[in-house]
Amino acid sequence: MDEHKLAFLALYFTHGIGNQLLKQLISYAGNPSRVFELTKAKLLQIPGIGESTAEIILKKESFKKAEIELSKIQKSEGKIFTYLDNQFPSRLKQIPDAPLILYQKGNTKFENTKCVAIVGTRQASDYGKSFVEKLIEQLIPHQPLIISGLAYGIDIAAHKACVKHNLQTLGVLGSGIDVVYPAAHKETARRMCDNGGLISEQPFGTKPDAFNFPARNRIIAGLSDLIIVVEAADKGGALITAEIANSYNKEVMAVPGSVFSPQSVGCHQLIKQNKAHLLSDVKDIEYLMNWEPGIDKKEKEIPQDLTENELKVFQQLSVEHKKTMDEISWGSAIPIQQVAGILLNLEFRGLVKAFPGNQFKKIYN
Repeated sequence: MDEHKLAFLALYFTHGIGNQLLKQLISYAGNPSRVFELTKAKLLQIPGIGESTAEIILKKESFKKAEIELSKIQKSEGKIFTYLDNQFPSRLKQIPDAPLILYQKGNTKFENTKCVAIVGTRQASDYGKSFVEKLIEQLIPHQPLIISGLAYGIDIAAHKACVKHNLQTLGVLGSGIDVVYPAAHKETARRMCDNGGLISEQPFGTKPDAFNFPARNRIIAGLSDLIIVVEAADKGGALITAEIANSYNKEVMAVPGSVFSPQSVGCHQLIKQNKAHLLSDVKDIEYLMNWEPGIDKKEKEIPQDLTENELKVFQQLSVEHKKTMDEISWGSAIPIQQVAGILLNLEFRGLVKAFPGNQFKKIYN
């Protein structure tokens, strides 16, 4: 059993310790296990720790709950990540109110270069559901990770279309990963775990209480590069997710509908208020996100005969985003004059493409 993960969970389940204080404790002690080795006098020196909290930590009673939780995870064949783990999604680490733990079922590849959330009303129209089906088909060449909330309506339409077309899809739950809600979606959730999966920040057995869902929405927004609202009334979770995404400086798109449709009121509001770009088909996504049309982009394998400096430069580049020569020089710690020559050689070999403004990208296979 991972003693640091056990200690992290014990802190997480300790009464009176919130996310910020937990981070502060670990930062002060060096790792979760050492927090429980601190004396009372040392604990009281940490800002935010009072007598009662120090006493609770010293009693270590939360270890029992942590052990039970880890046992449940092992029996369920699930996984748990803390924000200290390398497997914790990098996109989530960048948001200010990131969860500290994530429970996972399945085999989701969180570091997909294209992560797209598709959200919308539970009362989806035939128009909304057919739009989702068509959009998922159009996205197949890009092989994105599609994220949604497993709810009725637009969410489940997106998940089912991904399962049908073998696209990776992730359901973010407002309950424990052992409590699939709604129950009618259990079979879809099971199939999603073959190519994607389920995640939640809620402990095992957590019921789908209403107050968990706004928190769930921030995870959907945080995991995504682009949030697409297909249908939304004038209020609801999809609009909350869009607002959160805007606060994270994520791209948001909304699908227009009939002016007479109550399911499209929220989308029209987002577009009118410049809180979302208009989305009519995949070309709008490709333009906004700078994706090359209709190309299934895969990372080129690293050639074996590169010199040490060529390898450093090559590893600074991606197939998705352009980088300037200055950025490459800074990232590789190689003088810019040398970087210029290396890039020219890589370009001659067909490994790199140059763009105006001294910008560069890897070339696709």
